Amino acid sequence: MSETAEIADAEAAGVAATESNKAARKRRRREPPPDPVPLPGLVDAHTHLAACGGRDPESVRAILDHAEQVGVGQVITVADDMIDARWAVEAAAWDHRAFAAVALHPTHAGELDDDAKAELERMLADPRVVAVGETGLDHYWPSRSDDCAAPDVQAEAFRWHIDLAKRTGKPLMIHNREADADLLDILAAEGAPETVIMHCFSGDRNVAQECVDRGYVLSFAGTVSFANAAELRVAAEIVPDEQVLVETDAPFLTPHPYRGQPNQSYCLPYTARALAEVRGVDDAAMARILGANARRVYRLPLR
Repeated sequence: MSETAEIADAEAAGVAATESNKAARKRRRREPPPDPVPLPGLVDAHTHLAACGGRDPESVRAILDHAEQVGVGQVITVADDMIDARWAVEAAAWDHRAFAAVALHPTHAGELDDDAKAELERMLADPRVVAVGETGLDHYWPSRSDDCAAPDVQAEAFRWHIDLAKRTGKPLMIHNREADADLLDILAAEGAPETVIMHCFSGDRNVAQECVDRGYVLSFAGTVSFANAAELRVAAEIVPDEQVLVETDAPFLTPHPYRGQPNQSYCLPYTARALAEVRGVDDAAMARILGANARRVYRLPLR
């Protein structure tokens, strides 16, 4: 074989290998992570069962059976819009391990008309609906999507949800993306309800300390395990035991080393163990703290 032919064959093999690697990465993104070693006592403080495929009693049961096998006994399934809110309430009725949180996500704040307000108020009367959420502010999407509510519309809807949480006596579950100062200012001006949960906390140590000082609960997702999240781990370290929760935000934010793969509530022990490492405590002790906090904050029954 000539030198030119050998080079051509080598180049072709390299292209094939590259294509194979790309295909392998793509295939891996579709594969669910393996089951973690069980860690009993956990509660998934924030998930999206419908987005995980839980659209009927059988699929919800399968998701929660899988979670329970690794120690995740209860979940809070959360709505983004009115359609999801109805699904969340139904899921909470289908399975005793599921509870719902309902609200309009800030990106959908423009949909908060009188009918939506009335329906959300009716939903919050259901004892299986344990929080108002997720609501808050999102300053990331308005400049990137024509469908996203403008910041002033989000702020108005946020104020309404704050009042709803105070009137119903249920926790307020916060979505905050790139809006730290404005969000904290609105909470201070309106007067926060008794319990505020900072869902998927993503702030730095200073924002974390401000939230802690105000008595808010900080919920950490798989992001706390990411390689580029050193500042978030500092924030997770300074939160007192009684003010920390753990969540999946499934199907998003799958923890390391499975980042980018499909997430579900059964993956929660990975993040709980990451928190235990950050906070320098035993895994089992961390699970007891996290589970007890979730049951207290959401007022969940043991069964």
